[in-house]
Amino acid sequence: MPQANTLYAAYAGHIAAALDALEAAGTLPAGLNRAAVTVEPPRDPAHGDLSTNAAMVLAKGAALNPRQLAEAICTELGKAPGVTSADIAGPGFINLRLAGSAWLAELRTIATSGRDYGRSTSGAGRTVNVEYVSANPTGPMHMGHCRGAVVGDALASLLEFAGHKVIREYYVNDAGAQVDVLARSVHLRYREALGEAVGEIPEGLYPGDYLVPIGQQLAAEFGDRFAAAAEGEWLALFRTRAVGAMLEMIRADLALLGIKHDLFSSEAELQAAGKPEAAEQWLRAHDLVYDGVLEAPKGKTLDDWEPVALPLFRSTRFGDDQDRPIRKSDGNWTYFGADLAYHFQKAETADALVDIWGADHAGTVKRIKAAVAAMTGAEGTPKPFEVKLVQMVQLLKGGQPFKMSKRSGNFVTLADVVEMVGKDVVRFTMLTRKPDAQMDFDFDKVVEASKDNPVFYVQYAHARVRSTLRKAAAEGLAPSADRLDLLGAEELDLIKLTAQFPRLIEAAAAAREPHRIAFFLGELAAAFHSYWNLGNDRPEKRFIVSQDANLSGARLYLAEQIGQLVRNGLALLGVEAVEEM
Repeated sequence: MPQANTLYAAYAGHIAAALDALEAAGTLPAGLNRAAVTVEPPRDPAHGDLSTNAAMVLAKGAALNPRQLAEAICTELGKAPGVTSADIAGPGFINLRLAGSAWLAELRTIATSGRDYGRSTSGAGRTVNVEYVSANPTGPMHMGHCRGAVVGDALASLLEFAGHKVIREYYVNDAGAQVDVLARSVHLRYREALGEAVGEIPEGLYPGDYLVPIGQQLAAEFGDRFAAAAEGEWLALFRTRAVGAMLEMIRADLALLGIKHDLFSSEAELQAAGKPEAAEQWLRAHDLVYDGVLEAPKGKTLDDWEPVALPLFRSTRFGDDQDRPIRKSDGNWTYFGADLAYHFQKAETADALVDIWGADHAGTVKRIKAAVAAMTGAEGTPKPFEVKLVQMVQLLKGGQPFKMSKRSGNFVTLADVVEMVGKDVVRFTMLTRKPDAQMDFDFDKVVEASKDNPVFYVQYAHARVRSTLRKAAAEGLAPSADRLDLLGAEELDLIKLTAQFPRLIEAAAAAREPHRIAFFLGELAAAFHSYWNLGNDRPEKRFIVSQDANLSGARLYLAEQIGQLVRNGLALLGVEAVEEM
């Protein structure tokens, strides 16, 4: 629940009290499940201030007509403080109108709560493991990683604000063939540092200049010891050094976005510790892995395909379309087998799991969900597990595709982008669309000072608030809650919007959707700027009315709380609330 003293939480409590009274009177049977009862703004503000579906969701269990039950609930709600009317709409929805004093009290709550306004206890201290980024440690971060990094980091902050304990985890894929390719690429740069003319980087190796310093370091440390040596003499060493250097680079790139993980888990260490073997043993003991033969791939015949017995996970029991091998024919682990063991390990320390993946991994979602359901639900309810897919970002400048980076060899690095437009612009922009929707990132548009640029529009709202407060102070005026009763309908509409923030936090956290915060801030900024513009045509609607200190104090108090709310929202997104623009 949100803070108990916030408006929506208070009226959820009044609705619960009304239902308790009807139970006591025998109108409602005891023990009805009220989990689906909601209190929210009506879709049409003309219908009232708050709406509840209580009669609609409880009528069947009470064996009552929804409107009949709604009438009884309305009678009880009419007794609640601040309720001026309770009306029935449609088949049984209940719309409440509140006295202005209820909204003014919420404005004071924002002021007293400050940076904690909207903080919730709905998470009840449950631990959520959020795994995000998890890029292969083969080079600097690029914009394909950036969106998932921001979404994961903002989600982690949101879940903490909603009362969860959060583990921010990065899974280091350092056991696959790609890290051997990295080691060979570093060996080439090592030979180059020793004076060898390596020429054009061979096809299949990483071409970026970022590997040059590592080659130089190894040359300084080992001289020509490994220059002509067989691969088996240097591959493991170069792999370890290269992965370590790449992780330092990745951490530095993430730091540019203000991102820091709690835990870096190594796939190589996972395998060295025998975790996949332990997972297979556990699965076999629970009849979830068996030795079988996969069907021939489409288009293959016995002439060009040899059936091989493999250990198969029974993923079809959990909704997958076929059982999946956890080992290859050579005995090595499949990607799925390694991931299965990794999730088994994560589930030991968390109550729920969230993975942020690139959309190119969509085909593996069903099987890993099946694995987590199997491993965490063997003796009860499976632990909640969600995969959030993030689409790639298309980089543009002036509407045209942006050119590649020389440093990386074949892509634009995250560091390049942050250097060009700044951390705040990158972070906020990544959250201005749902993560599974395509996104264009136009370098010109994201720094444009216009209302069409959501980053600018939200930050400008906060800067306007701060500028107004500074100007008022220069005139001897200050925010004051003494005469909030002077605020009119337009000001109350702003308060009604701000009051939705606590319930938004809960809903966004439950849905694992931090972009809802960015959407809300955009809506709040638009409402604030719209009110501001009233003063251009109607001087009496300005925040500062020099000849009326009481009215100015009330409006400045409102502006101050809007600024606080913008800061709270931006903080969750990892974006600074600027003082001036």
